[in-house]
Amino acid sequence: MKRFLKEGIITLILAFILVNVISYFKRPQLTFDTLPSMTIPMVNGKEFHSDAYHDKPLIVHFWATWCPTCKLEISNFNTIANEYNLITIAVQSGENEALKKFMKEKELTFPLINDRNGVLAKKFAISAYPTTFIFDKDGKVAFSEVGYTSTWGIKLRMWWLGL
Repeated sequence: MKRFLKEGIITLILAFILVNVISYFKRPQLTFDTLPSMTIPMVNGKEFHSDAYHDKPLIVHFWATWCPTCKLEISNFNTIANEYNLITIAVQSGENEALKKFMKEKELTFPLINDRNGVLAKKFAISAYPTTFIFDKDGKVAFSEVGYTSTWGIKLRMWWLGL
């Protein structure tokens, strides 16, 4: 039993390292240094103004309703939205009404932009889903991650930034 436990822990550590290496190489190569100035309509009818987050950190999360990994992690962002500035962007996931239905079924309440045609995803050089960026209070990318993101993973990154 002790040997089995030891091998299990070693396997988990190696898997963790492998996932992080893959995430590092798949991370988007942005063509901008700071969060661009954007005013974009959200699914709830309000507008997202990136300029409102100058001097504040912001989490920007790209996901899709058709993405299995996104579905596994999406409730984590409900928790995050209650503690940090967050905007989520659903890419090529249908019309606003379909997204509203999805949000209601999953009991999700975080702010959401519908990137129906993938324009924002292209601007942020997204090549895989989910992808998460954390912009620091100066608007610079402090972290980016491709793949599953846990609530504690985000909280640790925000703690690292001193928030």
